[in-house]
Amino acid sequence: MLDGLDGFDYIWLIWGFSLNREASSSKVRPPRLGGNEKMGVFATRSPYRPNPLGLSSVRIASIDAAAGRIEVLGADLVDGTPIYDIKPYLEYADSHSGIRSGFASSAPERKLKVKFAEGITNGKGYTDDCLYDPNLLEILSLDPRPAYQDDPDRIYGLSYNGCNIRFKVAGDELTVVGLE
Repeated sequence: MLDGLDGFDYIWLIWGFSLNREASSSKVRPPRLGGNEKMGVFATRSPYRPNPLGLSSVRIASIDAAAGRIEVLGADLVDGTPIYDIKPYLEYADSHSGIRSGFASSAPERKLKVKFAEGITNGKGYTDDCLYDPNLLEILSLDPRPAYQDDPDRIYGLSYNGCNIRFKVAGDELTVVGLE
């Protein structure tokens, strides 16, 4: 089934929101709009959908065709998420330049400096494997808090790669203060 896939850098995963048990609404509050303005669910990337299907473009790290395994980077899924289908990503067909992107037409301009509180790192690197992932550092630099929250004393959480990352944000600096 995986024969020939080693010639591609990216694939599409079609998967199921298996942990999402909340009923969907026709309108949601996207963080990009400050969390206070409602938008139609189909104009957002909210996980609360009228159907349980998800779609993600991921980079192939390795393929073990004999074992039927693909290791990917950049997946926004939790362990055990059911994968229904895999399709190769085709640059000429799957990438559209010069398009309109509604209220999310530009990437967030502000990037935070990410640092780790004392005790989170050691001389050999991070104390937890989930922090080795450069995608996590990128996610943290883009400020994963709800846009309407800005409390420098509050500890926020982000679930990533099986870890609960605890962090604070003050000014333009995000500090990882704990892992659970």
